[in-house]
Amino acid sequence: MRFDMLKSFPTIILVFAEGRDRKVIHTAREAAQLLLKEWPTDDGEEFLTAVRICLEVLTGESEPEKLHEAIVRAAYEAGIAAITTDNSLGIFRIYPVSEAR
Repeated sequence: MRFDMLKSFPTIILVFAEGRDRKVIHTAREAAQLLLKEWPTDDGEEFLTAVRICLEVLTGESEPEKLHEAIVRAAYEAGIAAITTDNSLGIFRIYPVSEAR
């Protein structure tokens, strides 16, 4: 099995911890690194879905656009602000609904 680590999707900027830490991701490799090593929590339905879809994109079983959507949903679930440069949406911001994590 050959992994394609460079599968790209529209850039996502994630803003962690009240703006003190920012991560920019636009490839499946960067997404895998972030989800597996730097994500603030390792539970949650959207997080697990994002990890699964990331693996599917890396193995060629899914499209990068699905990973883009999954990361934005997982960020919302984790209370992380997400800003995407998806041209079909314009600049789209998602802010956490609560401070609880």
